[in-house]
Amino acid sequence: MHYRLIANFLGITLAFTGLFMLFAAFVSFLFAEREAAQILLAGMITLAVALGVYFFTRTERRGEIRHRDAFLIVTLTWSVMSLFSTLPYLLTGTFVSFTDAYFESMSGFSTTGASVMTDIEIVSRGVLFWRALTHWIGGMGIIVLALAVLPMLGGGGMQLFKAEVPELSVDRLQPRILDTAKSLWFIYVGLTAANVLLYCIGGMDLFDAVCHAFATLATGGFSTKNASIGHYQSAFIDYVAVIFMFLAGVNFSLYFLVLKKQPLKIFRNAEFRFYAGVVLLATVFLCWTIWAAGLYRGSDAFRFAAFQAVSIVTTTGFATADYEKWPVFAQMILMTLMFFGGMIGSTGGGIKQVRMLIILKQGYRELFQLIHPRAVISLKLDEKFLTKELLGSIWGFFFLFLLVIAVATLAMTMVGVDLVTAVSTVISAICNVGPALGEAGPAENYAGLPVAAKWILSFCMLTGRLEVYTVLILFVPAFWRR
Repeated sequence: MHYRLIANFLGITLAFTGLFMLFAAFVSFLFAEREAAQILLAGMITLAVALGVYFFTRTERRGEIRHRDAFLIVTLTWSVMSLFSTLPYLLTGTFVSFTDAYFESMSGFSTTGASVMTDIEIVSRGVLFWRALTHWIGGMGIIVLALAVLPMLGGGGMQLFKAEVPELSVDRLQPRILDTAKSLWFIYVGLTAANVLLYCIGGMDLFDAVCHAFATLATGGFSTKNASIGHYQSAFIDYVAVIFMFLAGVNFSLYFLVLKKQPLKIFRNAEFRFYAGVVLLATVFLCWTIWAAGLYRGSDAFRFAAFQAVSIVTTTGFATADYEKWPVFAQMILMTLMFFGGMIGSTGGGIKQVRMLIILKQGYRELFQLIHPRAVISLKLDEKFLTKELLGSIWGFFFLFLLVIAVATLAMTMVGVDLVTAVSTVISAICNVGPALGEAGPAENYAGLPVAAKWILSFCMLTGRLEVYTVLILFVPAFWRR
């Protein structure tokens, strides 16, 4: 293990974090807030540590980043960024508890959106901007951002890219990984800017529009209002959010087809068709359920159903209604959507649509072969045959995903959390959704949970954001052997 090389890379990524803190301090300064000085201090401390680590390890010989190095770098990057991200919260007095500050930070960088803030609207705008910014950074991934400096580290950029976004998810979109990173960020920034503009047209002020756009494109869900998007009571804003949450849940590699003026090819992608189908079907069932229950009428039933379906399936977690008051059938639909998540290669969480599609395909094949035992059926996706190794890795992922849920739920009940809250918060955390059921429903937050429960959920958020394997592999003894 190249520990000095790993530390050198952490110093670089931590420097990015410090620079973003300075940007948040500037925003706070524009609003003439006294918290600007504390946020500036947080940024300076972070930059000082980052530069110290970088210069202390800068003489390390540049070489190929191995798989083991990449896994450790990715996990440590998210953990260390979340650690230093607590500084703006603690120095400004937004949180007194380190646990709460770390939970909010991990929730931000993992784009989960679970919050322990009891009254968001009294928090300074500088802190709220930093909170939204952690979403936006974590959405596309600080690893992808840092690929811009990877030439200094040798030829190991692709190893990091695979560790943060599994090989199944992203084709090598450009000849060089640096070009890929730049292109992805160009698309990400462009969609964010368009989202900001439409939110402003809908009646949000610029600050709220920027913060909500950061959360929308990152599928995070942090809002500047206690009532989330529902605060605005605007059908226009709701539908803008639906459109951009849906777009954020799409594999970003497909947007290259738009840049190449071949947008219709997106609809030939099997995962996209499956994703759109899941959203449409869920919206129809939710709309019918809440309409039949007499909760909403006419277009309002469709509006609230579509918003909540897209918000949950993309793991954004915005809310315009307290769905705990909806029929149980509707709540179960939303809980199921948490597992599906967005498309792989998107900013969404969950198991990912393509994995669910392949699992369903394989399940159907097994049933078909029970009827026709001699039939030889190969599984294909977009005319490409799926290998046994790939299928095995997907089933392994699925098993580990459920195992973490089971163990974490058991741990949550051990620290005194009721079963409904324990199960739903663990699923919400590992799927990076945000709102859950019980004590952490859409009208509540996570502040009342025990300290131990918040650390359990922080681990689940990290594990879900980094696709399970990246974190759990660190617990395998063989990983640390030479």
